[in-house]
Amino acid sequence: MKISYGSWPSTISASMIADTTISLSGIAVDGSDLYWLENRPREGGRVVLVRDCQGEIADMTPPNYSVRSRAHEYGGGAVMVADGTIYFVNLTDQCIYRQSDAGAPQLLVSAENDRFADMVLDRTGNRLICVRERHLEGDVQNALIAVALDSGAVTVLDGEHDFVSNPRVSPDGRRLAWLSWDLPDMPWDSATLWVADLEAGGVLGPVQRVAGGSGDSVFQPEWHPDGRLVFAWDPKGWWNLHAWDGANTEVLLDRDTEFGLPQWVFGMRTYDILPSGTIVSAYSRGGSWNLLRIAGEVIAEIELPYTDIGGVRALGEDVVFIGASAQVASGIVRCTPDTGETKVIKCSSEHRFEAEDLSIGEPVTFETTDGAQAHGFYYSPCNAAYSAPEGDHPPLIVRGHGGPTGASSASLSLAIQYWTNRGFAVLDVNYRGSTGFGRAYREALYGEWGRADVDDMVAGANHLVAQGKADPKRLAIRGGSAGGYTALATLTFKDTFSAGASLYGIGDLMTLARDTHKFESRYLDQLIGPLSETESRYLDRSPINHVDGLNCPVIFLQGDEDKVVPPNQAEAMVEALDDKGIPVAYVLFEGEGHGFRRAENVCRALEAELEFYGRVFGFQPADALPRLDIRNL
Repeated sequence: MKISYGSWPSTISASMIADTTISLSGIAVDGSDLYWLENRPREGGRVVLVRDCQGEIADMTPPNYSVRSRAHEYGGGAVMVADGTIYFVNLTDQCIYRQSDAGAPQLLVSAENDRFADMVLDRTGNRLICVRERHLEGDVQNALIAVALDSGAVTVLDGEHDFVSNPRVSPDGRRLAWLSWDLPDMPWDSATLWVADLEAGGVLGPVQRVAGGSGDSVFQPEWHPDGRLVFAWDPKGWWNLHAWDGANTEVLLDRDTEFGLPQWVFGMRTYDILPSGTIVSAYSRGGSWNLLRIAGEVIAEIELPYTDIGGVRALGEDVVFIGASAQVASGIVRCTPDTGETKVIKCSSEHRFEAEDLSIGEPVTFETTDGAQAHGFYYSPCNAAYSAPEGDHPPLIVRGHGGPTGASSASLSLAIQYWTNRGFAVLDVNYRGSTGFGRAYREALYGEWGRADVDDMVAGANHLVAQGKADPKRLAIRGGSAGGYTALATLTFKDTFSAGASLYGIGDLMTLARDTHKFESRYLDQLIGPLSETESRYLDRSPINHVDGLNCPVIFLQGDEDKVVPPNQAEAMVEALDDKGIPVAYVLFEGEGHGFRRAENVCRALEAELEFYGRVFGFQPADALPRLDIRNL
């Protein structure tokens, strides 16, 4: 049936995405038992630890608890399981609890001003080693600490750096490895790997620098069964796997591919080491992830039907990871490396879709400014039951990922299929600054945020218009967090787009520089420049200071408890647009932080955005949508 683009009826509803899709993370292994975390929007965004014990899957987290750390605001590393005991950080009070099997959690460490993450068991010392982030009035202090399991007593092991992460105890219990970095660096700019002996009484012996620092970044150290220390390191501009034997460091693989990730949250991992000593690692190339194994001198690719692979954990001589493909939603996958045989343990979505209803992301590379190229994934409108009248061109949504040191992948996203199944085209852009393309591409945004990324979004839209794949009069740009800033900056400084959506996005760079949290407090030094030296750039690139250049409708979606990008950012932009008489919509979600976790809010955000595009682009969505208040329309 022929119906205008944007008005196609779809079975992929906002409530389906919100109510039946969970987020999977935090894979942990204890003997033959497998654990993972599920973020459940239908339970108000509660995060639950789930166990698979010999095929029997059960929730381990009691109803009144949610497993989530708020360290660095973004969290991660909130659970660890060892010897049948679960250790986890509870969201509401940020305390560490200890739980045996399905018994009631017992308080281990209180946290009046503290947040904890990245726990590891030191069996020899009968203690946990973890990261503590202490919030005092006007000050935040990060340290590597040890927590005695018999008393809960805390000992500071390393409090000399601005940030620490990834504590790892050697198999013989004699040495500790960890990472640190200091402001103004982010961990992907410069992170140092340290090793020290664990001496009598649990104190650290002399500390030895192994790798990283001085403009190099180390990611995810892990001890090999033979005593070597394995880690991803980027001295040549790509995170490649290395091994240190106590005296010398050798590169295990030297490729123009990424075996590491920007460490936005604690507990990120791309590889693990099997008991036999075989290393199984995911790696990224051109925005797509693959898996390989390293057994001595033998390096073998593992052919898998996945384009996104992460969270790799050894389970005996198998590995478990979170995998997704263009047609399969993310899931907990068990894989036998020697054969490539896989089994899905848990899928993030309850729904299965016909292939003809799914739009497959097509990798695109296009010319942009400064003689450079940018990358992305193009999704065409796709619905087996409907097509558009001859000669019609679809509205295009150009998406910018967060970070901005992040990346988009071509794995199945119902948040994209929601649009393509209704007759929208989507371009998901890996603008300059994105990860997965080497340090040079990532650092191409340094000093150029608000310019290079903006140029890439415009170039991507123009590229598709020139190919006849998008309606030049119905171009929308949208993004969340840093992607929201890119969207607002593009709408303010360029005339390419005729509508936009900012999800907890940044409008005032000066306010962000003053109000943001410690982890990102100097992030803008790299992306724009040190504030004391380049204040004019902050002013020049802040959309709030140039609303005279913004002449198209915008919708703002914002959480009222957002500490990363506070609501005052959105509200200042809304007020400025309203004063100017430009159509603007503002939806504030109670109880939400940086990103929406509750099912009703995830649903409302999608439906509000669809209603917004329908009214400003002049088409009638097939969905029955709640009325949206759009001022000045």
